[in-house]
Amino acid sequence: MQITEKQIEKYRDQMIHHSQELVKIKSVEDLSQPGMPFGEGINKALNYMLDLAEVLGFETINADGYAGHADFGQGDEIVAVLVHLDVVPEGADWDYPPYGAEIHEGQLYGRGIIDDKGPAVASLFAMKALKDSGFEPKKKIRLIFGTDEESGWKDLEVYFKKHPKPETGFSPDASFPLIHGEKGIQIFTLESQWEQNDGKVLLKSLTGGNAPNMVPDHAEAVLSAKEDIQNAVLESVGSYVEKTGHKINIDRKDNDLVVTAKGVSAHGSTPEKGKNAIAQLLLFLRQCPGLGQQVKSVLEFYKNHIGMELNGQSIGCGFEDEVSGKLIFNVGMVKGNEKHISLTINTRYPITVEGASVIQGIEGVLASSTFYLTLVEDVTPLYVPKEDDLVQKLMQVYREETGDMVNDPITIGGGTYARALKRGVAFGPLLPGREELAHQKNECMSVDDLVLVTRIYAKALQLLAK
Repeated sequence: MQITEKQIEKYRDQMIHHSQELVKIKSVEDLSQPGMPFGEGINKALNYMLDLAEVLGFETINADGYAGHADFGQGDEIVAVLVHLDVVPEGADWDYPPYGAEIHEGQLYGRGIIDDKGPAVASLFAMKALKDSGFEPKKKIRLIFGTDEESGWKDLEVYFKKHPKPETGFSPDASFPLIHGEKGIQIFTLESQWEQNDGKVLLKSLTGGNAPNMVPDHAEAVLSAKEDIQNAVLESVGSYVEKTGHKINIDRKDNDLVVTAKGVSAHGSTPEKGKNAIAQLLLFLRQCPGLGQQVKSVLEFYKNHIGMELNGQSIGCGFEDEVSGKLIFNVGMVKGNEKHISLTINTRYPITVEGASVIQGIEGVLASSTFYLTLVEDVTPLYVPKEDDLVQKLMQVYREETGDMVNDPITIGGGTYARALKRGVAFGPLLPGREELAHQKNECMSVDDLVLVTRIYAKALQLLAK
């Protein structure tokens, strides 16, 4: 039996309700608690979806709070859908409450609705539609709920120690028509020490950014300046803003000067869609009068080798290939005090490049500086040829349901749970022509799109599991 538009439409109100309830849960990584490895909010989101899956008639497993799954059908071979319930921090300047899940002009707003809570609900109701239609899958369909996709994938590391890794499937956590290649992903820190005994301005603290894979929309420095140079510091802000157009502000607070930079948040895989507040702040401080020579030297290195660049060309890692394009370089976080600065960097490197080559290139440039690099994470690229049967079947469903015969499978800088499968791809939910707002303010998803992608996923699972 073929799934029809009418069959999916009858779940519309339920999908809207459960998407809203899920978005209202602030599932940002928090302090670990017993049975809640990533904090209370994420645990609440996981339990919400597992409880819903049970109510809808599916067998569920909670893997000690790290992840969970809902099963439909029998068999040793598993077709998997991998979603995640954790979200990045909300950032600032939303037009609607980031956890309000409000609907305006047909758009459901909230942190995580497109990345990846709406798709999680859509995938579950796709299974519900198949079950209600009487479809009997020849392979087990398993919807896996992850909880640490935005921070480190510790969830799946634990989960797959206890449960088999599915052969094939997809992650609804990117764009249509289909993502058949994902760049490698690295997270590392660049750190340097400095002494500040030779300046009239003391850099007391530096903060900025919420996560490595977000373009930071706010950064702040606290300065202690001697009276004879305070006016010069204040005047330097105005001249810098006039020259660059960057959004820098300075205020007096007690005996300190607080310098803030305002940027525009975006996903770390598409930094060109944002404006990096950390970069703006550090470039201002580099020319701020009165700072000591060691601080100036570190900031000069930043200007010359990172600055506002997005592709790592001046720090030794400007790699590029024909399959996936240029390396992407995002300065996601900064922390600093009177003696130390630490930058957290997120790179997305081309599919044909080795991660070790990226690190070697950067370390070659760092050799002339006081910075040292510490690698935190390196996730190898994903690539499934366009001719692969999985790609062909999913593209068939997409084209039939959307009528889009123009767009072809693509590669991206983002990373999805598709990498956790033996053979997996990312499949939706963002349709061509829709604005990409994951990790940005005013993240939203059309209610009509939520219903459409549910139909696409139902028919895709039916084709993969028959």
